[in-house]
Amino acid sequence: MAEPKVKYDRQLRIWGEQGQAALEKASICLLNCGPTGSETLKNLVLGGIGSITIVDGTKIEEGDLGNNFMVDESSIGQSKAKCVCAFLQELNDAVKAKFIEECPEALIETRPSFFSQFTLVVATQLVEEWIVKLDKICRNANVILVVARSYGLTGLVRISLKEHTVIESKPDHFLDDLRLNNPWPELRRFSETIDLNIPDPVAHKHTPYVVILVKMAEEWAKSHGGSLPSSREEKKEFKDLLKAKMIAMDEDNYREAIEASFKVFAPHGISPDLKQIVDDCCAEVDSNSSDFWILVAALKEFIANEGGGEAPMEGSIPDMTSSTEHYVNLQNIYQAKAEADFMLIEERARNILKKIGRDPNSISKTTIKSFCKNARKLKVCRYRSLEDEFNSPIFAELQKYLTDEDFSVAVGFYILLRAVDRFAANYNSFPGQFDGGIDEDISRLKTTAVGLLSDLGCNGLTLSEDLINEMCRFGAAELHAVAAFIGGIASQEVIKLITRQFVPMSGTFVFNGIDHKSQLLSL
Repeated sequence: MAEPKVKYDRQLRIWGEQGQAALEKASICLLNCGPTGSETLKNLVLGGIGSITIVDGTKIEEGDLGNNFMVDESSIGQSKAKCVCAFLQELNDAVKAKFIEECPEALIETRPSFFSQFTLVVATQLVEEWIVKLDKICRNANVILVVARSYGLTGLVRISLKEHTVIESKPDHFLDDLRLNNPWPELRRFSETIDLNIPDPVAHKHTPYVVILVKMAEEWAKSHGGSLPSSREEKKEFKDLLKAKMIAMDEDNYREAIEASFKVFAPHGISPDLKQIVDDCCAEVDSNSSDFWILVAALKEFIANEGGGEAPMEGSIPDMTSSTEHYVNLQNIYQAKAEADFMLIEERARNILKKIGRDPNSISKTTIKSFCKNARKLKVCRYRSLEDEFNSPIFAELQKYLTDEDFSVAVGFYILLRAVDRFAANYNSFPGQFDGGIDEDISRLKTTAVGLLSDLGCNGLTLSEDLINEMCRFGAAELHAVAAFIGGIASQEVIKLITRQFVPMSGTFVFNGIDHKSQLLSL
């Protein structure tokens, strides 16, 4: 058996050993192991999830062979949960796998406490009534719920939990934390030791742009009443001053300074997103508060005191044209500032833990260090319950989606996926599921969809006839290509939620296989 570090090498580069350890501790419950569920779980098993439990009470039929490669002809008549579980176990023998031959609906109805043992539940192909019941159970037990469904050429994924906090949000683009417009004493002192007017051309072209911008910003502020460039004209003038300092055309450091000059113009202090987090009522902590909110409380104190309105320093600097000596000195200055800020926040966090009656050492140094490094990028995600969304969606958003050409198909599928569940409750089958009577099913589905829109307060609004016809033509089929795509999206979100890295999507993800489009609906 391959060593874990070798086996998971590529993904370790994305979420690191901490993220992999979280995956290996997680226990996942899958409800229904048709193609959508099987594809979701396959991705998680290959990624090294700790344990899986498959709940499905059905037997394999001939129709299953066409959309689920985890079963074959020899499996016909056998337990679907057992066959899929055996196949998944073969993919990764380090994963603990078990199955329960039981209908998920019966389990939800008779043994709600069953779900409290899991980190996360993936519910696939369940109708609305059971999804709402399961969501209540999972919320009460603080278990994450991920709903996934594929239906013909459409499908959806929805996350549901009360709150999800992320320290390592890893945004694609984020401004380097260099404090060029607000240097602390050590950075200012280091900058003062370097002369921008040095006659030596080699030394001149190897002055790091950080130093150039700190000195030039200071010079500007002295001649402009302490303020930095703010208007378009002033910013252009500042860039012209930088150009004027160049003594040769090949000075990459000055080009870098001109390109990075916008960092000088950035406002001081924390971002509105971070301010919203530190001002959240959860930052008023007690003995039941999570580690995240205790660290936010420590961060809030730091910003108001030693931080002088700023978050702790991250401590890393980007690559830049510089002499090795200057670059190493700069690195050390930034790292020393980050370490000093970390120690101050650590001390505040330990004091807060002691004050609320918890072990002052219950939060590890590694966690606090990671929190400080990522303090500017913290994220808090909160999700409405499915019952709230289904009974009272945000009316303005729903109306906007229904009347917006760009969203009309996505919201149409969203409404129709709910309408087919109502249809099935009334007529004991999904529209178009059986041969014959398709015209009658189209008429019935249209009436059901109009009734649903009316219940949501959207009187007079209708859905496209073509969409209603397509929904009936789908006949509730799970197409493998769509199921694989929906399963891929669902498993990606599961990994984000378990590793607490990257930001999981908010709202309902709707896939439109007709136009090859995916959209998020915030309802």
